[in-house]
Amino acid sequence: MQATFKLEQGQGDGSATVGTGWLVLIRASEHGLDHDRIALVTAAHVFRRMAKKDANIHWRRKDADGTWKREPRKVQIRRSGDGPGLWVEHPERDIAVLWVEPPDEVRANAVDYGLLADAQAFERFDIRPADEMMALGYPRGITANEAGFPILRSGRIASYPLWPAASFPTFLLDFSVFAGNSGGPVYMADRVRRRVGGSVDENMQFIAGLLAQQVMLTDERLEIGIVLHSVFIREALQMLIDVSRGRTALLGPSAPN
Repeated sequence: MQATFKLEQGQGDGSATVGTGWLVLIRASEHGLDHDRIALVTAAHVFRRMAKKDANIHWRRKDADGTWKREPRKVQIRRSGDGPGLWVEHPERDIAVLWVEPPDEVRANAVDYGLLADAQAFERFDIRPADEMMALGYPRGITANEAGFPILRSGRIASYPLWPAASFPTFLLDFSVFAGNSGGPVYMADRVRRRVGGSVDENMQFIAGLLAQQVMLTDERLEIGIVLHSVFIREALQMLIDVSRGRTALLGPSAPN
């Protein structure tokens, strides 16, 4: 909840493009960087639809009295208006990543890179259809409260097979998806497997993937979400890291637009 934020950019016709972004901590000691960095993760189509130089990200802070407050700030996503993007985009999947400099309090809540499921996670934890996962986002741009927290939804895995990700890059989640949910994290945080045979020692906490879009049949919404496996988020982040190693100061390379 504390690592997920609303992304928004007003358009010339008075409408707004809205998406969901979340923060991942990239530790310098583990990735060959000169200092720890924070990456913003979202769906690539969210950034592509934002034609202006800056987007608004709705940071939050907690006052000494425990009150949460929303603090929207601009983050640069293009070199200029209508110019090339500053994000790194996965070459095959709808995933974009961008270095950001959040406030210190926000930075402390970023998700550790190690929580992103690797290529073997689903098989290792024996993830199956009907297992429940959770998703965070901003449906239609709506926030859970004035502080700007995301709305938590849950759904059951609705497709099979689930691995390997190279052959099955997406899986389906049975829940309602709306504009604004795109880019949100999908995760599992069960302390005990909720099915016959589950072990009391089983502890599964990982980011399973990123919500890319909803399933549509002509103009009908089927209330099914399409989720990209986290292994592709890892690949996109590695691309961002690799480019950073070759530049002294980098916001991110131009994305294919």
